[in-house]
Amino acid sequence: MSKEINRLHPISAVITSVKALKSMILPIAIISITNGFNFSLNFRSDHFFDTILLFGVWGVAALLALIGGIIKWRTFVYWFEDGELRIKYGLFVKKKRYIPFERIQSLNYNEGIFHRIFGLVKVQVETAGSKGGKPEVELTAIRKEAADVIELEMRRAKNEGVVNQQYADQTEVADDPISTSAPTIYHMSMRDLLVLATTSGGIGVVLSGLAAIASQFSDIIPYETVFHELADFVKVGAFLIAISVMLILIVAWVVSVLITLINYYDYTVRIEEDKLIITKGLLEKKRITLPLNRIQAIRIVENPLRQLTGFATVVVESAGGNGEEGKDKKITLFPLIKKQDCMQTLEDLFPDMNWNPSFIRSPKKARPFFYRIDFIWLVPIIGACIYFFYPYGLLSLLFIPLTILLGVWQHKTAGYQIDGKQLALQYRVFSRITLIVEKKRIQSMGSTQSYFQKRKNVMSIKATVMSGASGTTGSVSSLEQRDAETILFWYEH
Repeated sequence: MSKEINRLHPISAVITSVKALKSMILPIAIISITNGFNFSLNFRSDHFFDTILLFGVWGVAALLALIGGIIKWRTFVYWFEDGELRIKYGLFVKKKRYIPFERIQSLNYNEGIFHRIFGLVKVQVETAGSKGGKPEVELTAIRKEAADVIELEMRRAKNEGVVNQQYADQTEVADDPISTSAPTIYHMSMRDLLVLATTSGGIGVVLSGLAAIASQFSDIIPYETVFHELADFVKVGAFLIAISVMLILIVAWVVSVLITLINYYDYTVRIEEDKLIITKGLLEKKRITLPLNRIQAIRIVENPLRQLTGFATVVVESAGGNGEEGKDKKITLFPLIKKQDCMQTLEDLFPDMNWNPSFIRSPKKARPFFYRIDFIWLVPIIGACIYFFYPYGLLSLLFIPLTILLGVWQHKTAGYQIDGKQLALQYRVFSRITLIVEKKRIQSMGSTQSYFQKRKNVMSIKATVMSGASGTTGSVSSLEQRDAETILFWYEH
Protein backbone atom coordinates (compact mmCIF):
# COMPACT_ATOMS: atom_id res chain seq x y z
CA MET A 1 0.00 0.00 0.00
CA SER A 2 1.45 3.36 -1.05
CA LYS A 3 1.76 6.26 1.38
CA GLU A 4 2.31 8.83 -1.36
CA ILE A 5 0.42 12.04 -0.63
CA ASN A 6 -2.17 13.04 -3.24
CA ARG A 7 -3.75 16.48 -3.64
CA LEU A 8 -6.79 17.86 -5.33
CA HIS A 9 -6.42 19.59 -8.68
CA PRO A 10 -5.95 23.41 -8.37
CA ILE A 11 -9.24 23.97 -10.20
CA SER A 12 -10.97 22.64 -7.05
CA ALA A 13 -10.26 26.03 -5.42
CA VAL A 14 -12.30 27.73 -8.14
CA ILE A 15 -15.10 25.14 -7.95
CA THR A 16 -15.38 25.51 -4.17
CA SER A 17 -15.47 29.30 -4.46
CA VAL A 18 -18.08 29.27 -7.22
CA LYS A 19 -20.26 26.92 -5.18
CA ALA A 20 -20.12 29.35 -2.25
CA LEU A 21 -20.91 32.34 -4.49
CA LYS A 22 -23.92 30.64 -6.11
CA SER A 23 -25.92 31.00 -2.90
CA MET A 24 -25.38 34.78 -3.04
CA ILE A 25 -26.75 35.36 -6.54
CA LEU A 26 -30.45 35.34 -5.67
CA PRO A 27 -30.20 37.77 -2.69
CA ILE A 28 -28.11 40.18 -4.80
CA ALA A 29 -30.66 39.98 -7.64
CA ILE A 30 -33.59 40.63 -5.29
CA ILE A 31 -31.86 43.64 -3.70
CA SER A 32 -30.93 45.04 -7.12
CA ILE A 33 -34.48 44.70 -8.50
CA THR A 34 -36.01 46.12 -5.33
CA ASN A 35 -33.67 49.09 -5.62
CA GLY A 36 -34.70 49.55 -9.24
CA PHE A 37 -31.07 49.16 -10.36
CA ASN A 38 -30.46 52.68 -9.06
CA PHE A 39 -26.74 52.44 -8.33
CA SER A 40 -24.24 55.23 -8.51
CA LEU A 41 -20.60 55.83 -7.62
CA ASN A 42 -21.16 59.58 -7.52
CA PHE A 43 -20.49 60.72 -3.95
CA ARG A 44 -23.28 63.30 -4.16
CA SER A 45 -25.84 60.76 -5.31
CA ASP A 46 -28.51 59.49 -2.90
CA HIS A 47 -27.65 55.91 -3.91
CA PHE A 48 -23.90 56.19 -3.35
CA PHE A 49 -23.83 54.58 0.09
CA ASP A 50 -26.34 51.89 -0.99
CA THR A 51 -24.05 51.00 -3.89
CA ILE A 52 -20.91 50.93 -1.74
CA LEU A 53 -22.63 48.83 0.93
CA LEU A 54 -24.11 46.28 -1.50
CA PHE A 55 -21.08 45.73 -3.70
CA GLY A 56 -18.67 46.15 -0.81
CA VAL A 57 -20.34 43.32 1.13
CA TRP A 58 -20.55 41.18 -2.01
CA GLY A 59 -16.90 41.84 -2.81
CA VAL A 60 -15.75 40.90 0.68
CA ALA A 61 -17.86 37.72 0.55
CA ALA A 62 -16.44 36.84 -2.86
CA LEU A 63 -12.89 37.39 -1.61
CA LEU A 64 -13.52 35.24 1.46
CA ALA A 65 -15.05 32.51 -0.72
CA LEU A 66 -11.97 32.53 -2.96
CA ILE A 67 -9.60 32.44 0.02
CA GLY A 68 -11.63 29.59 1.53
CA GLY A 69 -11.42 27.62 -1.72
CA ILE A 70 -7.65 28.11 -1.92
CA ILE A 71 -7.18 27.07 1.72
CA LYS A 72 -9.22 23.91 1.20
CA TRP A 73 -7.21 23.01 -1.89
CA ARG A 74 -3.86 23.62 -0.20
CA THR A 75 -4.68 21.74 3.00
CA PHE A 76 -6.70 18.80 1.60
CA VAL A 77 -4.61 15.66 1.03
CA TYR A 78 -5.39 11.97 0.79
CA TRP A 79 -3.37 8.76 0.64
CA PHE A 80 -3.69 4.97 0.94
CA GLU A 81 -2.37 3.09 3.94
CA ASP A 82 -3.16 -0.20 5.70
CA GLY A 83 -6.22 -0.90 3.55
CA GLU A 84 -7.70 2.53 4.21
CA LEU A 85 -8.43 5.74 2.36
CA ARG A 86 -7.01 8.45 4.62
CA ILE A 87 -7.98 12.11 4.42
CA LYS A 88 -6.44 15.14 6.14
CA TYR A 89 -7.61 18.73 5.81
CA GLY A 90 -8.00 22.00 7.73
CA LEU A 91 -5.77 25.03 8.38
CA PHE A 92 -6.11 25.92 12.06
CA VAL A 93 -8.06 22.83 13.10
CA LYS A 94 -6.53 19.75 11.52
CA LYS A 95 -9.02 17.01 10.77
CA LYS A 96 -8.30 13.43 9.76
CA ARG A 97 -10.61 10.74 8.50
CA TYR A 98 -9.68 7.10 7.94
CA ILE A 99 -12.07 5.02 5.86
CA PRO A 100 -11.39 1.27 5.47
CA PHE A 101 -11.91 0.22 1.88
CA GLU A 102 -14.15 -2.65 2.92
CA ARG A 103 -16.58 -0.10 4.42
CA ILE A 104 -16.90 1.84 1.18
CA GLN A 105 -20.24 1.04 -0.41
CA SER A 106 -19.89 3.11 -3.57
CA LEU A 107 -17.83 5.67 -5.45
CA ASN A 108 -19.97 8.15 -7.35
CA TYR A 109 -18.46 10.22 -10.13
CA ASN A 110 -19.66 13.62 -11.30
CA GLU A 111 -18.20 15.61 -14.20
CA GLY A 112 -19.37 19.23 -14.28
CA ILE A 113 -18.44 21.79 -16.90
CA PHE A 114 -15.20 22.77 -15.13
CA HIS A 115 -14.30 19.11 -14.67
CA ARG A 116 -14.79 18.21 -18.33
CA ILE A 117 -12.66 21.11 -19.56
CA PHE A 118 -9.66 19.89 -17.57
CA GLY A 119 -10.36 16.15 -17.77
CA LEU A 120 -11.25 15.88 -14.08
CA VAL A 121 -13.94 14.21 -12.01
CA LYS A 122 -15.59 14.76 -8.62
CA VAL A 123 -15.61 11.61 -6.48
CA GLN A 124 -18.09 11.06 -3.66
CA VAL A 125 -17.22 8.25 -1.27
CA GLU A 126 -20.28 6.58 0.25
CA THR A 127 -20.22 4.25 3.23
CA ALA A 128 -22.90 2.44 5.19
CA GLY A 129 -22.71 5.25 7.75
CA SER A 130 -23.40 8.08 5.28
CA LYS A 131 -26.39 10.05 6.52
CA GLY A 132 -28.63 12.80 5.24
CA GLY A 133 -27.71 12.19 1.61
CA LYS A 134 -24.18 13.50 2.23
CA PRO A 135 -21.14 11.49 1.16
CA GLU A 136 -18.58 10.40 3.73
CA VAL A 137 -15.85 12.19 1.76
CA GLU A 138 -15.96 14.34 -1.36
CA LEU A 139 -12.90 14.81 -3.56
CA THR A 140 -13.88 17.99 -5.37
CA ALA A 141 -11.65 17.63 -8.43
CA ILE A 142 -9.09 14.93 -9.23
CA ARG A 143 -7.90 13.39 -12.46
CA LYS A 144 -9.77 10.39 -13.82
CA GLU A 145 -6.64 8.26 -13.48
CA ALA A 146 -6.49 9.10 -9.77
CA ALA A 147 -10.17 8.19 -9.40
CA ASP A 148 -9.46 4.86 -11.08
CA VAL A 149 -6.67 4.24 -8.56
CA ILE A 150 -9.13 4.64 -5.68
CA GLU A 151 -11.49 2.23 -7.45
CA LEU A 152 -8.72 -0.30 -7.92
CA GLU A 153 -7.54 -0.03 -4.33
CA MET A 154 -11.07 -0.58 -3.08
CA ARG A 155 -11.46 -3.71 -5.21
CA ARG A 156 -8.15 -5.13 -4.11
CA ALA A 157 -8.86 -4.49 -0.44
CA LYS A 158 -12.26 -6.19 -0.69
CA ASN A 159 -11.04 -9.13 -2.73
CA GLU A 160 -7.72 -9.77 -1.04
CA GLY A 161 -8.04 -8.11 2.35
CA VAL A 162 -4.49 -6.74 2.16
CA VAL A 163 -2.97 -4.88 -0.76
CA ASN A 164 0.77 -5.36 -1.28
CA GLN A 165 1.35 -4.04 -4.75
CA GLN A 166 3.17 -0.78 -5.35
CA TYR A 167 1.49 2.46 -6.33
CA ALA A 168 3.27 2.39 -9.71
CA ASP A 169 1.36 -0.72 -10.64
CA GLN A 170 -1.94 0.88 -9.69
CA THR A 171 -1.71 3.56 -12.33
CA GLU A 172 -1.79 1.00 -15.12
CA VAL A 173 -5.58 0.91 -15.36
CA ALA A 174 -7.99 1.93 -18.08
CA ASP A 175 -9.47 5.44 -18.14
CA ASP A 176 -12.90 4.02 -17.36
CA PRO A 177 -12.59 0.44 -16.11
CA ILE A 178 -16.26 0.26 -15.19
CA SER A 179 -17.55 1.04 -18.65
CA THR A 180 -15.24 -1.43 -20.36
CA SER A 181 -15.68 -4.42 -18.07
CA ALA A 182 -19.19 -4.30 -16.61
CA PRO A 183 -21.99 -5.73 -18.80
CA THR A 184 -24.79 -3.36 -19.79
CA ILE A 185 -28.29 -4.33 -18.70
CA TYR A 186 -30.05 -1.17 -19.90
CA HIS A 187 -29.26 1.64 -22.32
CA MET A 188 -31.78 4.31 -23.27
CA SER A 189 -31.97 4.88 -27.00
CA MET A 190 -32.48 8.36 -28.44
CA ARG A 191 -36.03 7.41 -29.42
CA ASP A 192 -36.86 6.36 -25.85
CA LEU A 193 -35.17 9.50 -24.53
CA LEU A 194 -37.43 11.66 -26.69
CA VAL A 195 -40.49 9.72 -25.53
CA LEU A 196 -39.37 10.14 -21.90
CA ALA A 197 -38.84 13.88 -22.33
CA THR A 198 -42.17 14.51 -24.02
CA THR A 199 -44.24 12.43 -21.60
CA SER A 200 -42.54 13.30 -18.31
CA GLY A 201 -44.15 15.40 -15.59
CA GLY A 202 -41.33 17.95 -15.65
CA ILE A 203 -43.70 20.74 -16.66
CA GLY A 204 -45.01 20.81 -13.10
CA VAL A 205 -41.47 21.26 -11.77
CA VAL A 206 -40.86 24.15 -14.19
CA LEU A 207 -44.12 25.89 -13.25
CA SER A 208 -43.45 25.45 -9.52
CA GLY A 209 -39.97 26.88 -10.08
CA LEU A 210 -41.44 29.95 -11.77
CA ALA A 211 -43.90 30.32 -8.89
CA ALA A 212 -41.04 30.11 -6.37
CA ILE A 213 -39.11 32.81 -8.23
CA ALA A 214 -42.20 35.02 -8.39
CA SER A 215 -42.72 34.62 -4.64
CA GLN A 216 -39.28 36.14 -4.05
CA PHE A 217 -40.54 39.41 -5.53
CA SER A 218 -43.81 39.58 -3.60
CA ASP A 219 -42.77 42.88 -2.01
CA ILE A 220 -42.39 44.75 -5.30
CA ILE A 221 -45.08 43.12 -7.47
CA PRO A 222 -48.57 44.58 -6.82
CA TYR A 223 -50.37 41.24 -6.91
CA GLU A 224 -53.70 42.69 -5.74
CA THR A 225 -53.74 45.27 -8.54
CA VAL A 226 -52.68 42.66 -11.08
CA PHE A 227 -55.47 40.32 -9.93
CA HIS A 228 -58.16 43.01 -10.27
CA GLU A 229 -56.87 44.02 -13.70
CA LEU A 230 -56.84 40.38 -14.74
CA ALA A 231 -60.39 39.83 -13.47
CA ASP A 232 -61.62 42.82 -15.49
CA PHE A 233 -59.73 41.63 -18.54
CA VAL A 234 -61.16 38.12 -18.31
CA LYS A 235 -64.66 39.52 -18.74
CA VAL A 236 -63.82 40.88 -22.18
CA GLY A 237 -60.82 38.81 -23.22
CA ALA A 238 -61.31 35.22 -22.08
CA PHE A 239 -60.01 33.94 -25.42
CA LEU A 240 -56.79 35.94 -25.10
CA ILE A 241 -56.34 34.68 -21.55
CA ALA A 242 -56.75 31.11 -22.77
CA ILE A 243 -54.17 31.70 -25.52
CA SER A 244 -51.75 33.23 -23.02
CA VAL A 245 -52.14 30.30 -20.63
CA MET A 246 -51.57 27.87 -23.50
CA LEU A 247 -48.39 29.69 -24.54
CA ILE A 248 -47.08 29.59 -20.96
CA LEU A 249 -47.80 25.87 -20.74
CA ILE A 250 -46.13 25.21 -24.10
CA VAL A 251 -43.00 27.13 -23.10
CA ALA A 252 -42.88 25.32 -19.74
CA TRP A 253 -43.29 21.98 -21.54
CA VAL A 254 -40.45 22.78 -23.97
CA VAL A 255 -38.19 23.76 -21.07
CA SER A 256 -39.03 20.54 -19.22
CA VAL A 257 -38.25 18.51 -22.37
CA LEU A 258 -34.84 20.18 -22.71
CA ILE A 259 -34.05 19.60 -19.02
CA THR A 260 -34.96 15.91 -19.32
CA LEU A 261 -32.87 15.49 -22.48
CA ILE A 262 -29.85 17.05 -20.78
CA ASN A 263 -30.20 15.09 -17.54
CA TYR A 264 -30.87 11.65 -19.03
CA TYR A 265 -28.65 11.77 -22.13
CA ASP A 266 -26.76 8.51 -22.71
CA TYR A 267 -28.46 6.87 -19.72
CA THR A 268 -26.84 3.48 -19.11
CA VAL A 269 -27.11 0.89 -16.33
CA ARG A 270 -24.37 -1.70 -15.87
CA ILE A 271 -23.95 -4.43 -13.31
CA GLU A 272 -20.68 -5.38 -11.67
CA GLU A 273 -20.61 -8.06 -8.99
CA ASP A 274 -23.10 -6.82 -6.37
CA LYS A 275 -23.45 -3.24 -7.62
CA LEU A 276 -25.45 -1.37 -10.22
CA ILE A 277 -23.59 1.44 -11.97
CA ILE A 278 -25.65 4.23 -13.54
CA THR A 279 -24.10 6.78 -15.93
CA LYS A 280 -25.92 9.71 -17.51
CA GLY A 281 -25.79 13.37 -18.45
CA LEU A 282 -24.91 15.65 -21.35
CA LEU A 283 -23.49 18.85 -19.84
CA GLU A 284 -22.76 17.26 -16.49
CA LYS A 285 -21.84 13.58 -16.60
CA LYS A 286 -22.67 11.55 -13.53
CA ARG A 287 -21.88 8.04 -12.41
CA ILE A 288 -23.87 6.61 -9.51
CA THR A 289 -22.98 3.33 -7.82
CA LEU A 290 -25.84 1.49 -6.14
CA PRO A 291 -25.07 -1.62 -4.06
CA LEU A 292 -27.83 -4.22 -4.46
CA ASN A 293 -27.94 -4.89 -0.73
CA ARG A 294 -29.01 -1.28 -0.12
CA ILE A 295 -32.14 -1.55 -2.21
CA GLN A 296 -35.13 -1.51 0.13
CA ALA A 297 -38.01 -1.57 -2.35
CA ILE A 298 -38.86 -1.25 -6.03
CA ARG A 299 -41.52 1.12 -7.37
CA ILE A 300 -42.90 0.67 -10.87
CA VAL A 301 -44.55 3.93 -11.93
CA GLU A 302 -46.91 4.20 -14.91
CA ASN A 303 -48.53 7.52 -15.71
CA PRO A 304 -51.76 7.26 -17.74
CA LEU A 305 -50.11 7.87 -21.11
CA ARG A 306 -47.31 5.38 -20.51
CA GLN A 307 -49.74 2.85 -19.10
CA LEU A 308 -51.69 2.95 -22.38
CA THR A 309 -48.51 2.48 -24.43
CA GLY A 310 -47.04 -0.26 -22.23
CA PHE A 311 -44.14 1.77 -20.80
CA ALA A 312 -43.08 2.26 -17.18
CA THR A 313 -40.50 3.96 -14.97
CA VAL A 314 -38.66 1.90 -12.35
CA VAL A 315 -37.51 3.65 -9.16
CA VAL A 316 -35.50 2.05 -6.37
CA GLU A 317 -35.71 3.09 -2.74
CA SER A 318 -32.21 2.92 -1.30
CA ALA A 319 -30.86 3.07 2.24
CA GLY A 320 -27.89 5.39 2.69
CA GLY A 321 -26.52 8.14 0.46
CA ASN A 322 -25.98 7.86 -3.26
CA GLY A 323 -24.40 11.09 -4.37
CA GLU A 324 -26.36 13.89 -5.92
CA GLU A 325 -29.49 11.82 -6.42
CA GLY A 326 -29.16 10.23 -3.02
CA LYS A 327 -30.48 13.28 -1.20
CA ASP A 328 -33.87 11.64 -0.94
CA LYS A 329 -32.63 8.10 -1.68
CA LYS A 330 -34.98 7.69 -4.64
CA ILE A 331 -32.98 6.63 -7.68
CA THR A 332 -34.47 6.14 -11.11
CA LEU A 333 -33.20 2.79 -12.30
CA PHE A 334 -35.00 2.65 -15.66
CA PRO A 335 -36.42 6.06 -16.69
CA LEU A 336 -38.43 4.54 -19.55
CA ILE A 337 -38.74 0.87 -20.39
CA LYS A 338 -41.30 -1.49 -21.86
CA LYS A 339 -43.06 -3.07 -18.93
CA GLN A 340 -42.57 -6.63 -20.19
CA ASP A 341 -38.82 -5.98 -20.63
CA CYS A 342 -38.73 -4.35 -17.22
CA MET A 343 -40.15 -7.43 -15.53
CA GLN A 344 -37.65 -9.71 -17.24
CA THR A 345 -34.71 -7.50 -16.23
CA LEU A 346 -35.90 -7.25 -12.62
CA GLU A 347 -36.35 -11.01 -12.50
CA ASP A 348 -32.73 -11.45 -13.61
CA LEU A 349 -31.51 -9.00 -10.94
CA PHE A 350 -33.73 -10.31 -8.12
CA PRO A 351 -34.62 -13.92 -8.99
CA ASP A 352 -36.10 -14.66 -5.55
CA MET A 353 -38.92 -12.14 -5.93
CA ASN A 354 -42.25 -12.46 -7.73
CA TRP A 355 -42.52 -9.73 -10.38
CA ASN A 356 -45.94 -10.73 -11.70
CA PRO A 357 -48.21 -10.52 -8.64
CA SER A 358 -51.92 -11.34 -8.75
CA PHE A 359 -53.57 -8.59 -6.71
CA ILE A 360 -56.50 -8.87 -4.33
CA ARG A 361 -58.54 -5.75 -5.07
CA SER A 362 -60.49 -3.34 -2.92
CA PRO A 363 -64.15 -4.45 -2.60
CA LYS A 364 -66.97 -2.68 -4.49
CA LYS A 365 -68.51 -1.40 -1.26
CA ALA A 366 -65.37 0.70 -0.71
CA ARG A 367 -65.73 2.67 -3.97
CA PRO A 368 -67.37 5.80 -2.42
CA PHE A 369 -64.41 6.28 -0.09
CA PHE A 370 -62.17 7.05 -3.08
CA TYR A 371 -64.02 10.20 -4.11
CA ARG A 372 -66.42 11.23 -1.33
CA ILE A 373 -63.86 13.33 0.59
CA ASP A 374 -62.86 15.26 -2.54
CA PHE A 375 -66.10 17.23 -2.61
CA ILE A 376 -65.10 19.00 0.62
CA TRP A 377 -62.41 20.99 -1.18
CA LEU A 378 -64.14 21.02 -4.59
CA VAL A 379 -67.17 23.02 -3.41
CA PRO A 380 -65.32 26.25 -2.46
CA ILE A 381 -63.17 26.06 -5.61
CA ILE A 382 -66.22 25.67 -7.86
CA GLY A 383 -68.03 28.45 -5.99
CA ALA A 384 -65.10 30.84 -6.39
CA CYS A 385 -64.76 30.05 -10.11
CA ILE A 386 -68.46 30.67 -10.75
CA TYR A 387 -68.47 33.91 -8.73
CA PHE A 388 -65.36 35.51 -10.25
CA PHE A 389 -65.47 34.13 -13.81
CA TYR A 390 -69.19 33.82 -14.57
CA PRO A 391 -70.36 32.51 -17.04
CA TYR A 392 -67.12 30.68 -17.96
CA GLY A 393 -66.74 29.61 -14.33
CA LEU A 394 -69.69 27.26 -14.79
CA LEU A 395 -67.29 24.96 -16.60
CA SER A 396 -65.77 24.21 -13.19
CA LEU A 397 -68.82 22.02 -12.53
CA LEU A 398 -67.08 19.48 -14.76
CA PHE A 399 -64.74 18.85 -11.82
CA ILE A 400 -67.50 16.81 -10.16
CA PRO A 401 -67.86 14.02 -12.78
CA LEU A 402 -64.09 14.09 -13.41
CA THR A 403 -63.41 13.60 -9.70
CA ILE A 404 -65.86 10.70 -9.55
CA LEU A 405 -64.23 9.05 -12.57
CA LEU A 406 -60.78 9.51 -11.02
CA GLY A 407 -62.04 7.95 -7.78
CA VAL A 408 -63.45 4.96 -9.67
CA TRP A 409 -60.11 4.59 -11.45
CA GLN A 410 -58.23 4.70 -8.14
CA HIS A 411 -60.58 2.09 -6.70
CA LYS A 412 -59.97 -0.29 -9.60
CA THR A 413 -56.21 0.07 -9.09
CA ALA A 414 -56.06 -0.49 -5.31
CA GLY A 415 -54.88 -3.96 -4.35
CA TYR A 416 -52.26 -6.11 -2.60
CA GLN A 417 -50.61 -9.51 -2.70
CA ILE A 418 -48.63 -11.47 -0.13
CA ASP A 419 -46.25 -14.04 -1.59
CA GLY A 420 -44.15 -15.74 1.06
CA LYS A 421 -41.96 -13.01 2.51
CA GLN A 422 -42.84 -10.44 -0.13
CA LEU A 423 -45.54 -7.77 -0.13
CA ALA A 424 -46.82 -6.06 -3.26
CA LEU A 425 -49.05 -2.97 -3.08
CA GLN A 426 -50.73 -1.23 -6.00
CA TYR A 427 -52.39 2.19 -5.86
CA ARG A 428 -52.61 5.47 -7.73
CA VAL A 429 -53.22 9.17 -7.45
CA PHE A 430 -52.82 9.79 -11.16
CA SER A 431 -49.95 7.45 -11.99
CA ARG A 432 -50.30 3.77 -11.16
CA ILE A 433 -47.66 2.72 -8.64
CA THR A 434 -46.70 -0.86 -7.89
CA LEU A 435 -44.54 -1.16 -4.76
CA ILE A 436 -42.76 -4.48 -4.22
CA VAL A 437 -40.83 -5.02 -0.99
CA GLU A 438 -39.48 -7.89 1.07
CA LYS A 439 -40.78 -8.32 4.60
CA LYS A 440 -37.36 -7.79 6.18
CA ARG A 441 -37.07 -4.39 4.46
CA ILE A 442 -40.32 -3.00 5.91
CA GLN A 443 -39.63 -0.56 8.74
CA SER A 444 -43.22 -0.22 9.92
CA MET A 445 -46.74 -1.31 9.02
CA GLY A 446 -49.85 0.61 9.98
CA SER A 447 -53.57 0.79 9.39
CA THR A 448 -56.26 3.48 9.59
CA GLN A 449 -60.00 3.12 9.82
CA SER A 450 -62.50 5.97 10.02
CA TYR A 451 -65.96 5.70 11.56
CA PHE A 452 -67.56 5.35 8.12
CA GLN A 453 -65.00 2.75 7.02
CA LYS A 454 -65.72 0.75 10.16
CA ARG A 455 -69.42 0.63 9.26
CA LYS A 456 -68.49 -0.85 5.87
CA ASN A 457 -65.80 -3.19 7.31
CA VAL A 458 -63.01 -1.68 5.22
CA MET A 459 -59.57 -0.52 6.35
CA SER A 460 -56.59 1.34 4.82
CA ILE A 461 -53.08 -0.05 5.08
CA LYS A 462 -49.63 1.50 4.67
CA ALA A 463 -46.08 0.15 4.70
CA THR A 464 -42.94 2.25 5.23
CA VAL A 465 -39.42 1.37 4.07
CA MET A 466 -36.13 3.08 4.89
CA SER A 467 -35.47 5.78 2.29
CA GLY A 468 -34.56 9.37 3.04
CA ALA A 469 -35.06 11.18 6.33
CA SER A 470 -38.63 9.97 6.87
CA GLY A 471 -38.78 6.84 4.71
CA THR A 472 -41.08 6.07 1.81
CA THR A 473 -44.62 4.89 2.38
CA GLY A 474 -46.86 2.87 0.12
CA SER A 475 -50.54 2.90 1.02
CA VAL A 476 -53.68 1.20 -0.22
CA SER A 477 -57.02 2.68 0.78
CA SER A 478 -60.15 0.84 1.85
CA LEU A 479 -59.27 -2.82 1.58
CA GLU A 480 -61.57 -5.47 2.97
CA GLN A 481 -61.00 -5.42 6.73
CA ARG A 482 -60.05 -9.08 6.92
CA ASP A 483 -57.51 -8.52 4.11
CA ALA A 484 -55.93 -5.60 5.98
CA GLU A 485 -55.78 -7.67 9.16
CA THR A 486 -54.15 -10.48 7.16
CA ILE A 487 -51.38 -8.08 6.08
CA LEU A 488 -50.85 -6.92 9.67
CA PHE A 489 -50.78 -10.48 10.97
CA TRP A 490 -48.30 -11.47 8.24
CA TYR A 491 -45.98 -8.63 9.21
CA GLU A 492 -46.22 -9.30 12.97
CA HIS A 493 -45.18 -12.91 12.50
